Amino acid sequence: MSLIQIIIIYLIIINLAGFLVMGLDKHKAKMGNRRIPENTLFGFTILGGGIGTIAGMYVFRHKTKKLKFKIGMPLILILEILIFIYFKYMI
Repeated sequence: MSLIQIIIIYLIIINLAGFLVMGLDKHKAKMGNRRIPENTLFGFTILGGGIGTIAGMYVFRHKTKKLKFKIGMPLILILEILIFIYFKYMI
């Protein structure tokens, strides 16, 4: 298996996990149960799950009113894309 294939599989898994964790946290919020810490939600984004967590935000309508989520998660995703482009084409 090539490095590219491993990276693609990793990104699929981390984005699926990010999507699911947003849904789980929304469910916990509705049920009044103990919630998933916001740092954990951001952690999935930082680890490459930005597309999944952002999709989960809007599909589950969760954390969409919080400015740090509306701006922070897309900003992290954009920065990761820019870093990827830099390393791919500049080095």
